[in-house]
Amino acid sequence: MANHKSAEKRIRQAETRRLRNRYVARTTRNAVRKFRLLTDKEEAQKQYPSVCSMLDRLAKKNVIHKNKAGNLKSKLAAHVHSL
Repeated sequence: MANHKSAEKRIRQAETRRLRNRYVARTTRNAVRKFRLLTDKEEAQKQYPSVCSMLDRLAKKNVIHKNKAGNLKSKLAAHVHSL
């Protein structure tokens, strides 16, 4: 266990951030899954910017790597064009 006040604070902060990161990552993954199930092109074009925004936010906060976000966005764009 931590012996310093600062170490105890870091543990608290790390736990809070871990839970927040898990929540936003799970929410984004679910949004991507739902997006991939879409079959209507107009609906997909409407939802694409919001899903991309979620991925960009995750990359900005270093929850996922920026290249992973780019790869996912590219695959989602290909999905929209294939409809």
